[in-house]
Amino acid sequence: MDLLKLAALDEEDLAIVSAHVQDAVSKIGEMKFYRREKRFAMTVRRFVWEREQKRGRFLRRRTHERRLSAIQFDRVLAVRSTGIDVNKPEEVLSLLAIRFIPGDAPSGVVELAFAAGATLHLDVECIEARLCDLGAAWETPVRPHHSTKDLD
Repeated sequence: MDLLKLAALDEEDLAIVSAHVQDAVSKIGEMKFYRREKRFAMTVRRFVWEREQKRGRFLRRRTHERRLSAIQFDRVLAVRSTGIDVNKPEEVLSLLAIRFIPGDAPSGVVELAFAAGATLHLDVECIEARLCDLGAAWETPVRPHHSTKDLD
């Protein structure tokens, strides 16, 4: 079992984490801000894009994989959201990208962009993030797809 473990300490690292969690799905109730610890954490079911790439672009797989993973951001000062109803903990969001918007270096905002315009903004002292798989993969017949306008 190849469990993915990544850390991000700058924008370049964060872009790599973002690529690995593109099209991950999570319930709103699986996201939590630990104010006292300055930590934001969430569990996701990430699509295993790295297995798709190993197969080559011309080979179509009939089954694909997802894995339960944890994403954690440290040194978080505040969390704001747009288009997310925290009173609906079972609602599922599809993560499209994680971006960093610089402020007074090294601080800024980590933006988690979800489908349908939902967004989380994490005010951070600096970039300090981790992504790790929590267990074995499972098969799924569905390969994520969305319009390119979702990524803008």
